[in-house]
Amino acid sequence: MGFKYFLPLLLLSLLVANCASRPLYRLPSEAKHATKKPLQTSRPYNLAHRGSNGELPEETAPAYMRAIEEGADFIETDILSSKDGVLICHHDVNLDDTTDVADHKEFADRKRTYEVQGMNMTGFFTVDFTLKELKTLGAKQRYPFRDQQYNEIKNPVFINQQVKWADGKKFEDKFVETLEKYGYKGSYMSEDWLKQPIFIQSFAATSLVYISSMTDSPKLFLIDDVTILTEDTNKTYAEITSDAYLDYIKPYVIGIGPWKDTIVPVSNNRLMTPTDLVARAHSRNLQVHPYTYRNENQFLHLEFNQDPYLEYDYWLNKIGVDGLFTDFTGSLHNYQELKSPLPQQQ
Repeated sequence: MGFKYFLPLLLLSLLVANCASRPLYRLPSEAKHATKKPLQTSRPYNLAHRGSNGELPEETAPAYMRAIEEGADFIETDILSSKDGVLICHHDVNLDDTTDVADHKEFADRKRTYEVQGMNMTGFFTVDFTLKELKTLGAKQRYPFRDQQYNEIKNPVFINQQVKWADGKKFEDKFVETLEKYGYKGSYMSEDWLKQPIFIQSFAATSLVYISSMTDSPKLFLIDDVTILTEDTNKTYAEITSDAYLDYIKPYVIGIGPWKDTIVPVSNNRLMTPTDLVARAHSRNLQVHPYTYRNENQFLHLEFNQDPYLEYDYWLNKIGVDGLFTDFTGSLHNYQELKSPLPQQQ
């Protein structure tokens, strides 16, 4: 993940926020049926992970539009930068897994090795291509077992290291300028926010703290496997899910977005005893939006018997989260319409 944004259905996952005390509000997991608003607020959010990328290549306009058609509440789009400083929607800092860059002989000399989050990574990187060059690449499905017939055409610490803007601004500055240009503003559930709902997300807490004085749009802190070091500190995600760190980050964010195995550990593809992370977040009035929910059997734990509806039921009703990042927005929408249909518009 990284920056993320798109039209009224949007979830900004970037990078990136000093702010006043945060008002309390009802957590989506605790909300009862209410009057439907332009953005539904009566049940947990359906968060389209890079669009409906279980069906169409991720971070493409068709994947975003399909997710809208299928009833997503937000479209999660990751924001990176090109060599010439243009913000683009792409998840990985490299292009290898989701584009046909390797087939473009004219770019063969662009392969590089960079240090990314403490490890050496070799490949073709967005920061070595101009926007014009990136537009010549075709997008493709990340997983070979997914439908390939539609193939066509975030990391703030890395981007700030590799891309320099002439005015001396940072990636985060450019990102907020883009939001303001298109009218995205307002605290969570404010009148302005409900007109154009958005969440700003990042795995880098320092980035969220940095932009908090620039925009009051709601922010979520993304959390990876507890053993991994954060991209902006020398701490593991185990350290930054402590009570002390949740108390520190609470004034800047309205929620967290953990990898689902951080909430419920897994061993031999079986669920273990859930941690208390959701309870500790909810006790601080922080929403919890875990990732990523996928329909294919290789991603479903044994308890769910190859049925994604059983997985949705477990997470929404037993664990009690406030939203799910899914590659299959249509199936999550259908499940929610079956179990908790929205009130009919008058």
